[in-house]
Amino acid sequence: MTKEFAGKIELDVRDSVSDWDAFLPSRAPEGAPNVLVVLYDDTGMAAWSPYGGRIDMPTMDRLAKDGLTYSQWHTTALCSPTRSTFLTGRNHHLNGFATISESSTGFPGYNSHIPPSNVTMAHLLRDAGWSTFWVGKNHNVPIDEWTAGASKKNWPLAQGYDRFYGFIGGETNNWYPSLAEDNKYIDQPYLPEDGYHLSKDLADQALKMIRDVKQTEPDKPWYLWFCPGANHAPHHAPEEYIAKYKGRFDDGYEAYREWVLPRMIERGILPADTVLTELNPMPDGTFSPTDEVRPWASLNDEEKAMFSRMAEVSAGFSEYTDAQVGRIIDYLEESGQLENTLVIYCADNGASGEGSPNGSVNEGKIFGGYPDDEAENLRLVDKLGSPDTYNHYPTGWAAAFSTPYKMFKRYTYQGGVADPLVIHWPRGIAARGEVRHQYHHSTDIVPTILEACGVAFPDTYNGVDQTPLSGVSMTPSFDATPDAPTNKQTQYYEMFGQRGIWHEGWKAVTVHGPVSGKGDFDNDVWELYHTEVDRSEANNLAAEHPEKLEELKALWLAEAEANNVLPLNDLQIIGNPKDYEAFIKMEFHQPAPASGQFVYYPGTSEIPERSAANVHGVSYKIAAEVELTPDSQGVIFAHGSRFGGHALVIKDGQVHYVYNFLGIPPEDRISAPVPTSGRHIIGVEFTKEGMGQYREGVGPLKLYIDDQQVGEQQIRTVLGHFSLCGEGLTIGRDSADPVSSLYGYGFDFTGGEIAKVVFDIADDAYIDLEAHLAAAMARD
Repeated sequence: MTKEFAGKIELDVRDSVSDWDAFLPSRAPEGAPNVLVVLYDDTGMAAWSPYGGRIDMPTMDRLAKDGLTYSQWHTTALCSPTRSTFLTGRNHHLNGFATISESSTGFPGYNSHIPPSNVTMAHLLRDAGWSTFWVGKNHNVPIDEWTAGASKKNWPLAQGYDRFYGFIGGETNNWYPSLAEDNKYIDQPYLPEDGYHLSKDLADQALKMIRDVKQTEPDKPWYLWFCPGANHAPHHAPEEYIAKYKGRFDDGYEAYREWVLPRMIERGILPADTVLTELNPMPDGTFSPTDEVRPWASLNDEEKAMFSRMAEVSAGFSEYTDAQVGRIIDYLEESGQLENTLVIYCADNGASGEGSPNGSVNEGKIFGGYPDDEAENLRLVDKLGSPDTYNHYPTGWAAAFSTPYKMFKRYTYQGGVADPLVIHWPRGIAARGEVRHQYHHSTDIVPTILEACGVAFPDTYNGVDQTPLSGVSMTPSFDATPDAPTNKQTQYYEMFGQRGIWHEGWKAVTVHGPVSGKGDFDNDVWELYHTEVDRSEANNLAAEHPEKLEELKALWLAEAEANNVLPLNDLQIIGNPKDYEAFIKMEFHQPAPASGQFVYYPGTSEIPERSAANVHGVSYKIAAEVELTPDSQGVIFAHGSRFGGHALVIKDGQVHYVYNFLGIPPEDRISAPVPTSGRHIIGVEFTKEGMGQYREGVGPLKLYIDDQQVGEQQIRTVLGHFSLCGEGLTIGRDSADPVSSLYGYGFDFTGGEIAKVVFDIADDAYIDLEAHLAAAMARD
C-alpha cells in the first residue's frame, strides 16, 4: 500500500467502500515533460557542426537552432564516471566510479558500486509517475556483477528503469554487439549482411518502448536515456556514411585545428581572443608517450591517407548515429510530443586519445598490452569501419576534435572535460538558437531534470539518508542572457592521477598526465589559469598569483577528502609491463575454486571475460566431455572474437583448437581427426614456459583426445584481455563475432552432445584429462 486507505471496510462488502487511489502509483504533475537524454561517447567540442566542426550532425543542428548550445559544460574526462553522475547527480568518486567499471579497485571511490545513499534519478522519476527507459551503453554495472548468476541489484531495472536494452561495459562491436535486455543477455536480432548496425537497433528499441507507453498510458510522461556506442571505438559505420567524408580531413589535424577555431569563435562558442594551445603541450616525462601526437608533416603519404580515412570513418559513425536519433525526434514531432520533451544532447568526455600516435585497426591490442603494427594497419586501411576491423583514430584527431584545448579524454585539462551540450525544450525555453556561457558540469544534469519535472529530491530514500546532490540546476540558464553569471561555484577533477579544480572562474591543474606512471604526487607541479578570460588554458599564471594557486590546491584536497578521491592511481598500464601487471592484480578477478577448475555447460548464458576462467598469462588446461556421432560439428567452446580469442571446434571431420592472438594473422591452429562415435574427452594444455617482449605467454600447446596426445605446437597467449568487454565465453556456440575464420556466426554444435567443459588453471602438470573431468564431476 503506497498511500493511506481512505475507503471504508465493514463486515459485508456491500456496506464497504473501496479506494483504488491508495494502491495505484503516483501520477506525474499535469503538463510534466518527457525527458530524452542522448549521451554520446568520446567527442570533443570541436568535432560537431553545431560547434563549427566538420562532422555533420543534422539532428543536433536542428535542436540547437531551436534550443540552447552550451559553451562551458564539463564532464569527468572518462565515460563510466561521467555516466554515474547522470545516474545520481553526485560526483563520480562518491558513486564509487573514479574510473571505468572494468578497472575498478577495492577502494571506496574506486569500487564501481553506487551506494544506497546515492539514489538514482530514475527511482525518483518512476516513483513520481514517469516511465523510465535505458537504451544503449551501460557502463555502470559493477564488474563483479556482469554474470548471469550475479546479483542484479546494480543492473538498470534495479536502478529504477522499467526497461533496458543495450550492452554492458565500455564498448561493443557495432556489427556484432554483446547485447542484454532487462536482466539477461540476448543475441542480436539479425546480422550485418541483413542491414544490422547497433545504432539502428537501439533507435528501433527506443521507439518501441515509447510507443508501448503511449498506446496504453497516453498521458504518462517518460524518461529515456539513449546511449549509443558512438563515438567510442570501434568506429563502425555503413560505407555510404563514411564515403560522405572522403577527402574532408586530408589537410591533417593541425590544419583542422587552425580551421575550426575561427568557426567556433564566429558561432559565439569561444571568446574572440581565444588562443590555440600547442599540439603536444606537456613536457616529456609528465605524460604517457602513447598520448603523443605525430606532426602531420612527419607522416609519409600512406600514413596521411590512412589517418585521414580513420577520421572519415569516425565522422561517418557519428553522423549515422545522429540520423538514428533523428528518427526518434521525427517520431516525437509527428506524435505531438516534441514540444514538451526536454531533450539533452551531449557527450560524456573529450575525444579519445586511446588510439595511440598511429591509430589502430584493433583497439583490443591496447587492452592486451600489445603494440600496434603500422604495416598491419596499412594493409587494412580499406576495411576500416567494416566488420573486419576494430578501429580507432590516432591521437592527432583527438587533439583536433578537442580544439582549442590541451589534450583529450582522460586529462583534466579542458580537452578531456569540456564537451558539447545542446538543450531543446520548446515549452520550457523561450530562447531559440542562443549560446549559454554559464559554467556547468555533468553533476548538474540530474538537478536540472528534477527541477524541470517538478520532482523534489528526498532527504531519505528507502530508509537511507541521502548524500546531497553535488550539482546545481541549470534551469536558471534557460531564461538567462548568454553572459549571466553561473550559479555553480566549485568543481573538482581527478582522473588516473591527474588533478584539477575550478573555482569561481579560476582553475588549477597538475602537470601530471593520467596513467603516466610518475607517482610522487607530493611534488606535482601545478598550473593556474583564469578561465573566465582564458578559456583554452593557454596562459599559466602560477608565478603571478601564487596565493590563488595555494588556495585552489588546498580546496582540491578538501574536495578530495569529502568525495572519496584518494588514493591516487596513475599506474602506466600501456607501455609499462610492470605497472600493467600491478594494475591487473588490483582488478576484480572471479575467485577461482580451490581446485583451480571451472565447469561450464551448454545452453547457458555468455560468461563475461572478467568473470570467466582466466587463461591470460598463465598455464591452463581445458577438457570437454562430448558424445560424438558421424554428424558432429560446431563450436564446443568459444571465447573472444576475430580480434582476439580462442575456440575448440569440430569441422569437416577435424577437431581444431584455435588461438587467435589479438587478430594478428595467422591464427595458431592445431588439429586432429575427429574420433569415432561415442563418449570422448577432447582437451588442450598450454604450458607457459616464458614471456615474450611484451609479456605475452609463450610455450607449447598440446591437443589431446582421451589419453592420447594428437598434436603440439608453440603458441603465444595474451597477457591482459581479449577485449575491454563483451565477447565472453560460450559453450556449444560462438555468441557473436566468430573467433576463427574456420566458421561463421554462431556455428552451434550439432550432431552430438556436449556434457561439460572444464577449464583448469591450477599449477599442476597435465596428467590425464579424464581424471580431471571425473574429479570435476564429483564436485559438481
